[in-house]
Amino acid sequence: MSDAGPLSPDRPAADREFRVDAPFDPAGDQPDAIAALSDGYERGVDEQTLLGVTGSGKTNTVSWVIEEVQQPTLVVAHNKTLAAQLYEEFRSLFPDNAVEYFVSYYDYYQPEAYVESTDTYIDKDASINDEIDRLRHSATRSLLTRDDVIVVASVSAIYGLGDPANYESMALRLETGQELDRERLLKRLVDLNYERNDVDFSQGTFRVRGDTVEVYPMYGRYAVRVEFWGDEIDRISRLDPLDGEIVSREPATLVHPAEHYSIPEEKLETAMGEIEDLLEDRIRHFERQGDLVAAQRIEERTRFDLEMLEETGYCSGIE
Repeated sequence: MSDAGPLSPDRPAADREFRVDAPFDPAGDQPDAIAALSDGYERGVDEQTLLGVTGSGKTNTVSWVIEEVQQPTLVVAHNKTLAAQLYEEFRSLFPDNAVEYFVSYYDYYQPEAYVESTDTYIDKDASINDEIDRLRHSATRSLLTRDDVIVVASVSAIYGLGDPANYESMALRLETGQELDRERLLKRLVDLNYERNDVDFSQGTFRVRGDTVEVYPMYGRYAVRVEFWGDEIDRISRLDPLDGEIVSREPATLVHPAEHYSIPEEKLETAMGEIEDLLEDRIRHFERQGDLVAAQRIEERTRFDLEMLEETGYCSGIE
């Protein structure tokens, strides 16, 4: 996958153009198809269909159309397997652009359930694929910071991810020479749902070593090292978390939240207050019906989620 990394001041993302890098030129019916599809897009045609047998070069044709119209593109596939295949093909065709992969990150998901006949409650359970979660964050970051983006997705792309404005506005911008207290930086990272872990430095965590803070964002393969001199940021670097080697020095970097559902604290408090009010209404509803078991169950589950939201800003199954 592409590692967007900190934005380069020398080459803004908005200046990049789609460019196909293929070992051959359009041939056969491809030039006519590219011209027709591009013209249809320019005229605002809502639906167009590209026909072709297997191996006829439909993916390449679509790539040349993207190069022609120069627009961010969403490619929706039927399943994860086909999406992965298309992702690899587009990556090879657009080596200089952001080609991203966005599919469901669940390896296993069991919704909560209640078997009334035996009074059995089955808690919700899920297993999240960390690598796919990283790719989803990479796609989100690219969409917010670049114009040359192709996202290959499954139908999971149609589900909400919270408010993009919150995700973007909560991003933490750090610059060399910036006056910033180290403790305040640590608090901001916690607010962005990063966890401190000085032993297991993995994505979504940060660690502290004296006047140095290292953050491993949920996107990309490089971590960010922020070195302080007093209350001033002295140096920002990108490093390989595996061997600790410095990859590059950066004048500035942008750290996005570690969770898609991160929201500002004031909005979280408002939401939690509304949940409390709704909870009281439902408890009274079940009590009036004489269903004390349901009243107790909904209170226990909701209180647990509220505590998780208060402590971490996030709870399991929030999506």
